Amino acid sequence: MKSKIFVLAISLFFFALAANAQGQPQRRTVEERVKAVAEKFADFKLDKEKSTQIDSIFTTFYKATDKLREEMTAAGGQPDFQQMREKIQPIATERDDKLKKVLTEEQFKKWKDEIEPSLRPQRRQGAGGNN
Repeated sequence: MKSKIFVLAISLFFFALAANAQGQPQRRTVEERVKAVAEKFADFKLDKEKSTQIDSIFTTFYKATDKLREEMTAAGGQPDFQQMREKIQPIATERDDKLKKVLTEEQFKKWKDEIEPSLRPQRRQGAGGNN
């Protein structure tokens, strides 16, 4: 009887652990996100100066968006997606203006059409099927 209770307790522990692991994924650090962007820009074969400028542009961008996210979540609860998007838009526009000064027209077009969409976090579809 004791062994059955022990097995049941262990099973419940692992079930709770697995359920908790499926929660919100941890947000990557600014450095991790900048590194991911740098890897996407590798095809452009930018010189060291331009690579440094791009790293700086994205570091500033990610720090600003993180600060905005923190401010909005500090107000309580989950921030409204649309409201967040509206507040991030001017920051993204500023980032793009800076990128236009560093990249060629063709590189910037590739950034907007291919790279930027690939960096957006993908929303996971839950069991509810929010199509």
